[in-house]
Amino acid sequence: MLYRQRTLDTPHGPLETPVLFPVRNIGKRSSDNTPEYADSIPDLRTAMVNARSIRQRDPQWDRLRAGATLREEMGVPSNTILFADSGGFDFHAATVDTTPARTLETQNQLDADIYGTVDLPLSRENRAAKNQRRIEQSTRFAIEASDTHDGDALLFASVHGYDPETVGNVVRYLERHGDFDGYALGSMVPIRTDYEKVTKLILAARRATDKHLHVYGLGGIVYQPLLLYLGVDSFDSSAFIRSAGNRNYLVPGFGGTELHQIEELEHLPCSCPVCWSRSLSTIRENRDLLTEHNLWSLVTELRRFRYMAASGEDIESYLDLRFSGNEVTQRAYRIAKQQVRRLT
Repeated sequence: MLYRQRTLDTPHGPLETPVLFPVRNIGKRSSDNTPEYADSIPDLRTAMVNARSIRQRDPQWDRLRAGATLREEMGVPSNTILFADSGGFDFHAATVDTTPARTLETQNQLDADIYGTVDLPLSRENRAAKNQRRIEQSTRFAIEASDTHDGDALLFASVHGYDPETVGNVVRYLERHGDFDGYALGSMVPIRTDYEKVTKLILAARRATDKHLHVYGLGGIVYQPLLLYLGVDSFDSSAFIRSAGNRNYLVPGFGGTELHQIEELEHLPCSCPVCWSRSLSTIRENRDLLTEHNLWSLVTELRRFRYMAASGEDIESYLDLRFSGNEVTQRAYRIAKQQVRRLT
């Protein structure tokens, strides 16, 4: 397998990888419904924020420019490690309204540890020529950011492509022409149900570089074990929020279950701080509690994989069992295993 553990040196301290970056909604026009986890989950001092959204929220941006810190705004410890992406997903169907220099300025004002370069995600609805133009523009933006960036924060180049050859070529081009601390693979969310394709794209990126590899948007409970097996170093997720909105209860090792389908249990099968003393009905009726539980589930999934690796257990046997209940993910894992074995 390609699973690996490393230490990423950031301005706010070392970060042990692989690691999850929970998406924080702060800066969005909607309310920030991310649970307070910094003091309750000891191995989760990370957060993903949208630099564009924060800059466009005038009251908050004014406070930050006047001397407030984003960590104070979020109510998290001063050593929390922040990954500020460019807000590229906002450009999915809209015109780009920023530049690499402006985005770097914003990320610097946020005192982020990791900057994601300005990117234009792809869409299955676009013609191939349009997606190709977006790939080329995202690549140019990354090079421009590399030429401009001169701070201590880490710079991750955002990479897009809907075939392995393109992804590999883009990463190798950026390696030759830019100076990046890692790469962040995007445009995965629209094709997330095509596990085989996603697997091949990630492996193409992993083959092309030994640097840190982040995958945007696929840190949910089903994808995590596959990403870890493929050598992904970090990932972000808002699945814990979105699932709670649908009253979907995440269970490590299994996936999600809609709580309205469960009637006969008094307590749910989880001993996290949210669930251990609360009834099913209490959690079902409280979206905030469900969101917090779901985040605990994502962390537990990662802890479980780390434990299996540290204890010397056969990871492939564990994943054979982990994916046995779903034919689609089981097939994707088989393909991944074949390709990984050719690489190792």
